[in-house]
Amino acid sequence: MKKYTYTEKKDTRSGFGAGLHEAGKRNKNVVALCADLKGSLKMDDFANEFPDRFVQVGIAEANMMCIAAGMTIGGKIPFTGTFANFSTGRVYDQIRQSIAYSGKNVKICASHAGLTLGEDGATHQILEDLGLMKMLPGMVVINPCDYNQTKAATLAIMEYEGPVYLRFGRPSIPVFTPADQKFEIGKAWMVNEGTDVTIVATGHMVWRAIEAGEKLAELGIDAEIINIHTIKPLDEEAVLKSVKKTGCIVTCEEHNKFGGLGESIARLLTTTYPAPQEFVAVDDSFGESATPDQLMTKYKLDPADIVAAVQKAISRKK
Repeated sequence: MKKYTYTEKKDTRSGFGAGLHEAGKRNKNVVALCADLKGSLKMDDFANEFPDRFVQVGIAEANMMCIAAGMTIGGKIPFTGTFANFSTGRVYDQIRQSIAYSGKNVKICASHAGLTLGEDGATHQILEDLGLMKMLPGMVVINPCDYNQTKAATLAIMEYEGPVYLRFGRPSIPVFTPADQKFEIGKAWMVNEGTDVTIVATGHMVWRAIEAGEKLAELGIDAEIINIHTIKPLDEEAVLKSVKKTGCIVTCEEHNKFGGLGESIARLLTTTYPAPQEFVAVDDSFGESATPDQLMTKYKLDPADIVAAVQKAISRKK
């Protein structure tokens, strides 16, 4: 198992803030809109340096999406910012009709996703957002794993022409990917090559997959771990190449097991190369109020749960 180390922990929302600020420096057409959560989305640096390109919409998320769609007609590249629940569930009609249907060049940037929002509870811990957004035709869906990758992804979507959903979060997690990385939309990142099982993970679950890989190595299991930072378009080639080598797969996501990464993988395998698959995801449930670590344990998203899923997947191999 390849050894990954880190010297600091940072929240992925700060990676977005840094990336947005840099994007503003690189392209004068980049504009930012926020729904009364500038501090939470780490948009202060952009707003302070480019006040004429920052719009504080207030608690009016539906209006924000429509304004962003209109801005693209004049050649602007709008980045919208609010919590993931309000970036998707609250404004799904506006995204579908005003952004996705006509392929508007809007970057929907969503923080505080998943269980790791913690104490804010079930009303804010959206676990359906990846499914909602990946079902929209033409929508790119990205869920990076740490600060550096989130910053790189933010810069990459600036260059991409078309609607994008970028998901990130509040908790501080290990920074373990390179600061100078090149982020390629739709291209999986190999974390560790292995031969016994494929583990694909996205977002905060990538580091937990690495921790699980270390435990599996102690058990004599050689895990291939892949970071699927782009849910859509899915890097089907990378997934199939790995599963054909290992013979089974475990999918890991901080999301409902219905509609997320795991189901995309299942569709791919069912239609192309059937193989045993186990899901590490929330089991069709809303969250609740507790610390992020308590929730990840209760809803079975810990490294130990990944290890158990791997052992089950391996046992199902023919």
